[in-house]
Amino acid sequence: MDKTYRIAPSILSANFAKLGKEIEDVIKSGTDIVHFDVMDNHYVPNLTIGPLVCDAIRGVSQEVGALIDVHLMVKPVDRIIPDFAKAGANFITFHPEASEHIDRSLALVRDNGCKSGLVFNPATPLHYLDYVIDKVDI
Repeated sequence: MDKTYRIAPSILSANFAKLGKEIEDVIKSGTDIVHFDVMDNHYVPNLTIGPLVCDAIRGVSQEVGALIDVHLMVKPVDRIIPDFAKAGANFITFHPEASEHIDRSLALVRDNGCKSGLVFNPATPLHYLDYVIDKVDI
């Protein structure tokens, strides 16, 4: 069985003063996904970007044929999922510990037109997948 691997560089390491150009350069280098690390300074001890930045780069992402992958490190996740979907996300992933009801959160992602996924830290038990594996797209 052949596997396809995709690289999704995070915009967190970009120069935000030149974000559009940096996204174009990354796409030219061979990737087709732009990754957003979204942190709320509560679930994790850092504060990063929100849906407004996603919306701001949607045009350049579409222009160069890139998909937008949003990794939510926020709690609760359900409140912000629709905002990122409206802002142009194609994929939305979150940590199972950040959801009160994983099945409902995955459905919310899909109902808003995005592919859904779960993110696991090394210490996170895989049993979170037991009842939702069929609802995970990526």
